[in-house]
Amino acid sequence: MAIKNVALFKQYIYNDVLIKYLYFYLQSQVVSIKNTALGGAQSFVSLNMLRNYLMPIPPLNEQKKIIEKFKLLDFVIQQYEKSYCELNNLKHELFPKLKKSILQEAIQGKLVPQIEEEGTAQELLEQIKTEKEKLVKEGKLKKSALTDSIIYKSDDNKYFEKIGKTVIDVTDEIPFEIPVTWQWVRTKDIFQINPKNIAEDNCISAFIPMEKICATYGSEFSYDKVQWKTIKTGYTHFADGDVAFAKITPCFQNRKSAIFHNLPNGIGAGTTELKVLRQFGETINRWYLLFFLESPYFIDEATFKGTANQQRITSGYLENKLFPLPPLQEQNRIENHIKAIASIMKG
Repeated sequence: MAIKNVALFKQYIYNDVLIKYLYFYLQSQVVSIKNTALGGAQSFVSLNMLRNYLMPIPPLNEQKKIIEKFKLLDFVIQQYEKSYCELNNLKHELFPKLKKSILQEAIQGKLVPQIEEEGTAQELLEQIKTEKEKLVKEGKLKKSALTDSIIYKSDDNKYFEKIGKTVIDVTDEIPFEIPVTWQWVRTKDIFQINPKNIAEDNCISAFIPMEKICATYGSEFSYDKVQWKTIKTGYTHFADGDVAFAKITPCFQNRKSAIFHNLPNGIGAGTTELKVLRQFGETINRWYLLFFLESPYFIDEATFKGTANQQRITSGYLENKLFPLPPLQEQNRIENHIKAIASIMKG
């Protein structure tokens, strides 16, 4: 026993029409029937229209053949839908894994070949040192910032770090091998961390809360325009060219990060849950830095502190993280290569 809804029609089948044929026929004609529907929010097909609806009825034997063909097609369609769903799921799983793999290859020096004419990272470090000395003379940087560590590989393939006169073995800290033209450095030695801006109170600037930074492998963000006096205290400062990332979970793992650019008057401030990095002069490719911050090496090895629902990366994690530094021209080639791959993946 069954009770039908008043919105359903019950079709009484005669001996010369097979119910399966009727079922397949109605499915094939569903669009044209819907086009005759009446009403507003809940349109319906009138009983009078359905009674007068013209329907082609072939002989029974031909109906049976049509039914068999439809059954075969129905099976093929179901298999196709299943394969399509599996492929779609694979795509959603594969692309993030592929992106992570590409970034990891990039920071290990395996994505693009090394070119001898492009020089070495050691030469780049000399440029960074010159920029830092300039800022110290201008009173914009503390003299202590000139005390950098020097990480080198000894003849016995061990790694040592020299700070002043102190030398320690850091072999266990080295996560992977990098090309000979590259250099391991501490992040704090080649970037300013959370620098401050100086501007007039009425200066129009960008305000960027966390929700305006997108969780992607790219650099997408938006901002509100406000006067500098309303955000100069109690918020994290940044400027055009700075690279920032979220230090709180799950935004950190979701790779909420950005290269700030085209800010009103070149400055802004935002959520205190950001870590901001500013390079010394034009010495580091910002996209290479962003790829480093989004790489599995940086994301997966992070340590956290706080409650279960609100954890932040531990103090010093960013500052002391070993940074694989390539020559600047190679950094530029890495940027172009990854962007080309991303363009292909988008389709």
